[in-house]
Amino acid sequence: MKPVQVTPSAWYVEGVSALGSSANQNFISNAGFVVTPEGVVVIDALGSPALAERLMAEIAKITPQPVKWVIVTHYHADHIYGLQAFQKAGARIVAHRAAREYLNSETARLRLEASRQDLAPWIDENTRLVPPDEWVDDERRLRLGGVDFVIKHLGPAHTPEDLAVYVPSERLLFAGDLVFRSRIPFVGQADSGHWIQALDVLLGFDATVVVPGHGPLSAEPRKDMQLTRDYLAYLRKTMGEAARNLEPFESAYEATDWSAFEALPLFKVANRMNAYNTYLLMERESK
Repeated sequence: MKPVQVTPSAWYVEGVSALGSSANQNFISNAGFVVTPEGVVVIDALGSPALAERLMAEIAKITPQPVKWVIVTHYHADHIYGLQAFQKAGARIVAHRAAREYLNSETARLRLEASRQDLAPWIDENTRLVPPDEWVDDERRLRLGGVDFVIKHLGPAHTPEDLAVYVPSERLLFAGDLVFRSRIPFVGQADSGHWIQALDVLLGFDATVVVPGHGPLSAEPRKDMQLTRDYLAYLRKTMGEAARNLEPFESAYEATDWSAFEALPLFKVANRMNAYNTYLLMERESK
């Protein structure tokens, strides 16, 4: 874990392009932080308490200022299992209100239970889900040490609670998992139609630097968002046609030309699941 400086006041760390495992400590997503004269704002908490502690140690090498706020872009395990370490250090946590349903769900409980097995010893019986100290409804403007942070709700997209964080003074955007770079996006239960619309909103921030939820830093936002957009649009087109024609998923999947994406990391792991979830979504949308 080595923070990379992206603007005069901001850094990020980049997770590996892989599934979470004991070997990588669930370090598969990105996190960022902005240093102000009155404290540090962190965006996303990484995928285990140990990773969060390592991140705080790296922040301490850069500034003596404490972490005052952690903004959660969305409540997926690889972004939130580190929250308890930041909470213990005294940081206040901000997330969108739509995450409340997930936090109280059987899905979240079962995911954590499975992670205690699959990601041991980094996730164990002491790891817990941490609700925010403050809920955001639509947009929240946070100011710390003279630095403004625009926290904007863009869900339902990748998740219902997607938040993006824009720092106007740095023209810096933390996009969360609305943007994946250099790998296949994880679609899951996403609302891919609104996700495509959310990318247009992100471009409206006029950022010169974008930190994606996964993958390397982007200095060409429009170009680098295009992979996520093109992939989602292709899933909707191909699976939408199959759903409207009542074609079984398996035959539709086998007949689809995936050559534009199959060389990307995690294609073999994620693409079939992404296509199936999109097929089900397009079935619902066509009714």
